[in-house]
Amino acid sequence: MNAPQQSPEIGREILAAGYRTNLHDQGQGFPLLLIHGSGPGVTAWANWRGIIPQLAQTRRVIAPDMLGFGYSERPADAQYSQQRWVAHAIGVLDALGIEHADIVGNSFGGGLALALAIRHPERVRRLVLMGSVGVSFPLTAGLDAAWGYTPSLANMRRLLDLFAWDRNLVNDELAELRYQASIRPGFQESFAAMFPPPRQNGIEDLASREADIRALPHETLVIHGREDRIIPLEASLRLAGLIPNSQLHVFGHCGHWTQIEHANRFARLVEDFLAEADRTPS
Repeated sequence: MNAPQQSPEIGREILAAGYRTNLHDQGQGFPLLLIHGSGPGVTAWANWRGIIPQLAQTRRVIAPDMLGFGYSERPADAQYSQQRWVAHAIGVLDALGIEHADIVGNSFGGGLALALAIRHPERVRRLVLMGSVGVSFPLTAGLDAAWGYTPSLANMRRLLDLFAWDRNLVNDELAELRYQASIRPGFQESFAAMFPPPRQNGIEDLASREADIRALPHETLVIHGREDRIIPLEASLRLAGLIPNSQLHVFGHCGHWTQIEHANRFARLVEDFLAEADRTPS
């Protein structure tokens, strides 16, 4: 990818599942894989920059740009699916020599984290699902707008207003920054290929079978913003009801940006949850 010089979004490049992959790798300790969401122009750094430093104080934090996103490679056939993204995530762990990790998945990334834990349970210690897909629900107007984004500054501003409950987080500078990210060479072309209409199909592709979710053995923390207009709170209520060893935390006065709108609380919540496993290794 053609990247801006000295961009903080550029980490280091590895080959994962056969694809050049940009990732951030910070800290030491038990590995924590962060899987970002699917907003236009998204990168791992844009998604996780506010909490990586805090989490990296106690563990090794790995945040890749998933296949087709950010500065990772785009497959030549422009075909994307849950299965392919999960294989890429496993490829990241394999390339780094990591056999066992905790996983945090945001939104789209939550659906991938859930599917990865179901298909490769031995690779996952604990699971955090944040504003997550992973079960079927009717397409929301917010998600339809996000997946159907066409580049313009006005469209990006409207989209950011949907993502955040706190309007103080949304300003012209941020809208311009994210708009410019969405029109970098190759970004919009790959994004448009991921979730074509009818976009309900994208939700279904990222969903796992309820029987498989019920059989999930991992301790799981489910987190959601009460005012989320992208992924409905009901999706997380359903996940928490299906996963046997789950706990649910709902942030009030919070939209789809839990890790941004409540960054310190989010990081402490995740750290406390993962530290339980640090103290009682399996």
